[in-house]
Order: sequence, then C-alpha cells, then structure tokens
Amino acid sequence: MTPPNQPLATYLDDPPSDGQTMRERRYYRAYGLTVASDVALPELEPAEPAAADILIAIGTIDMPKPSSEAATIFRFEPDRQYLAWHAVGSFLISNASRIDIEPAPGVDDALLAFPLLGPVMALLLHQRGLLVLHASAIAVAGRGAIFMGDKGAGKSTTASALIRAGHHLLTDDVVALHLARPDAPMIVPGFPQIKLAADAAAAISLGQAEVRPQVHPAIEKMQHRLHGAFAGGMVPATRIYVLERGAKAAIMPLPGIAALPAIIKFSYVTRFGRAALSGDFAALHLRQCSAMANHVGVFRLEVPTGLDRIGEAVELIETDLAAQGLAAVRRQR
Repeated sequence: MTPPNQPLATYLDDPPSDGQTMRERRYYRAYGLTVASDVALPELEPAEPAAADILIAIGTIDMPKPSSEAATIFRFEPDRQYLAWHAVGSFLISNASRIDIEPAPGVDDALLAFPLLGPVMALLLHQRGLLVLHASAIAVAGRGAIFMGDKGAGKSTTASALIRAGHHLLTDDVVALHLARPDAPMIVPGFPQIKLAADAAAAISLGQAEVRPQVHPAIEKMQHRLHGAFAGGMVPATRIYVLERGAKAAIMPLPGIAALPAIIKFSYVTRFGRAALSGDFAALHLRQCSAMANHVGVFRLEVPTGLDRIGEAVELIETDLAAQGLAAVRRQR
C-alpha cells in the first residue's frame, strides 16, 4: 500500500490511444449519474450526451503493474485510488469523477466492465459520499429490501425470485445508499442487470431478461440484462436481510449489538482494508453504518436449501415488508 505521505505516481490527463482504433464515447445513466465512457457498457441504460458526472477513459496509466505472481495492486489516498489486476488491467479513480483504464493485452470491454462496474464503481461512489454495500436490493411496493450475506448465501438468487414475483430490481452487487437524511436512508438505483449462476438461472426464469455471453471461463455467473422490472428512482431503505442457509424460511430480528458489525462487514470499502478509509472517510463511514443500523430494520433471513423452495423465502419477505408498511401507517396517524 502507498504510505499516507507518498503521493501516487502521475498519470496522463489526456491519454494516448491504446493501440486500438479511435473509440466512440458513449453516454449512460447509472446510480443517478451521467457516465461518459470510452468503454462500451451495454449493462447500463443509454443516455443522451450531456455534461458527465463520471468520465471513463482508456489510455496509459503511469503506475506499477501487477505480475502473474502478485496478481493485484491496490493503492489508496484521499483523491486517487489505484486498482490493478494482472489478468484484466489497471484502473485509476481520481477526484471521484474520473476513471482511467489501461487494459491488459488482449482484454476486451466485456471483461473490463466486470471490475469496472463492481469494485471500481463502488470505490468511486464511496468517494462521492455514498455508503456502498456488497449486496442486492429490490423495491417491493415502494419499500427497499437489501440482501447481504457471504458468498453463496443466495443474495442474487433471492433478488431474482422477487423479480419473478413481480417486484423491481434496484441494484445487484453494488448497493449505493444516499444518507442526506441519516434517519431516512435512500437506495439509489444502479442499472438493470443481475448476475446468476446457471442452476439459479434455470430455476428462476426472468422473462424479458437478455442473457449476455460469458465474460470469462473463470467467471461462473452469467449476466442477465433486464428489459423492464427495474426501479428508476430512489426508494427508502426499509429492511436489511442478512442471508443464511436454514432448514426452513425464517426471519428474525438481528440483536442491536450485531446489526452495526453486520453492516460494516458487508460494506464494500471494508473489503480493501483500513487503507481505503483514508482521511476523514473512516469517521464518515462509521457514521453512515451507524445511521443504517439505527434507522433500518436489520434481520436474519434463513433461506431454505434448494432452489425449489425459494418461493417460501419470497412469501415471507413480502409478508414482512407489508407488515412493516402497515406499522408505519399506524405510527403516522
């Protein structure tokens, strides 16, 4: 990691061509922002050319590159963050508004998009002051349900089953929360794509979803681009469900002493360790996680093993959210 008093190496503000033909700059919308990108990102919703909140540019980055032995390099400081993967390429985030990319030899846009729309975008949103969770989120009758859990817990599978039941995707993998009012956190819609393993995709048909080609043989999950069933506006964060496998579907309140550690554990930035929380971000991050723990119900959700029983969890989630909605109405009277 870069020592705090050692600046990152300089990079080219106007990078030269990467050896390919001149790239077309495309415009998209994601997380409430306008994205101007030299990388084709069909995962995102297209937009008309406009002043960009985020610029994504291909070029040369004057930074050390990882080797096959040390496959990754991550460096962080308050206004620049550098992430590099030997098999994919290098990404430099600057001023929470620009991402420079130097692809590894032979890497196409589809593979670049995998980290770009995952950890790289998550760190940029974090730099813009949002709380970012490694989770999935669904809008159910105007209420936002967030699904967190360890790998294999079934976050995307549960979200997909709710989409099949008629509810709308807010975001998959990277959940961004706007906390301008700490007592009323809002989920910011990401983009209409969800990633599913082959067995889950076969069991849960998403109707109008377009299955995109496999990005890489080592990446098992397939990308499902939704046409419809996507929530376009911010939705209040009503419930956080921490998923675990169980014998039957069950929802239980998480004790208050466990709620905050769970949110911190599944916040995206903590995946990179303390170095990613430089400057004042550590204090801000703790305040944001505390606001979520204090103002959003955090529950343990046991999901039955076996895709044929996912409907049991869906019905329980719908019932829980409906009951919470009725309780909120009574409190307002």
